[in-house]
Amino acid sequence: MYKDRSTATEGRTGASKSELGTLRDPSDRKRINDALDKHLHLEKSPPSTSKGANGRLSIPSTSAGRRGPGDSRNASGLDKANYTEDVEDSDTDSEESDVSGSDGDDTSWISWFCNLRGNEFFCEVDDEYIQDDFNLCGLSSQVPYYDYALDLILDVESSNDDILTEEQNELVESAAEMLYGLIHVRYILTSKGMNAMLEKYKNTDFGRCPRVYCSGQPCLPVGQSDIPRTSTVKIYCPKCEDVYYPRSKYQGNTDGAYFGTTFPHLFLMTYAHIKPSRPMQSYVPKIFGFKIHKSAR
Repeated sequence: MYKDRSTATEGRTGASKSELGTLRDPSDRKRINDALDKHLHLEKSPPSTSKGANGRLSIPSTSAGRRGPGDSRNASGLDKANYTEDVEDSDTDSEESDVSGSDGDDTSWISWFCNLRGNEFFCEVDDEYIQDDFNLCGLSSQVPYYDYALDLILDVESSNDDILTEEQNELVESAAEMLYGLIHVRYILTSKGMNAMLEKYKNTDFGRCPRVYCSGQPCLPVGQSDIPRTSTVKIYCPKCEDVYYPRSKYQGNTDGAYFGTTFPHLFLMTYAHIKPSRPMQSYVPKIFGFKIHKSAR
């Protein structure tokens, strides 16, 4: 259905991804998302014949620059009792790109997107899965500029790119993120998707449970709703069976519908051998060393 990614190194318009992967501030990101919200329930309007300011389609804007291959975290094994909590990036960290554009020539859009700061919970969806129309059934009615967004995700060049306006380019960028998230929530329920998420779980990419008596139990991403733009992603602890906010503010801005309400529970049923036992201890409130009676609580 789609041609090979022979021109992936130049993006969709002949420019390298290092040129297109510029960072916008949060206010610009909010403006794009607000504009997308207005288009969610409208029919797709025919694109204008005028060209945008730069005449090209840029890479979707996110809250951070691109990560290099060496930035992935090396976490301890699941059975390690004493652990060191992941150190979060300071709010005052530089907002510059983490790596130079020299290593981005061979990077696909999917790899680039999944390695952005805040997108650590996402796994890379196989191109073959995305190219199968059956796996995308029903998504065209949920995502505006569906065809443009799909071409962007697959690094497919389109002859119609030059006729998009600058505002339409921004909508396509945001639509590509939304479309990938809706594909992702389906993919992680397949055997390949669960295997990819298992590797991330073993590497503690989803974080650890903040509860003291869970002793740093690795968590899994979960959504509180399957409807997009309803709630942000949370982390589920398989030990205490409760949900918590992610430690990173960047991860906490991700839509929970991109992981869904089913994934962690189906994951633990599939890999039953990694499901931990319930904690034996619980916190007991005391005053001057004496337990507080239940009637006084």
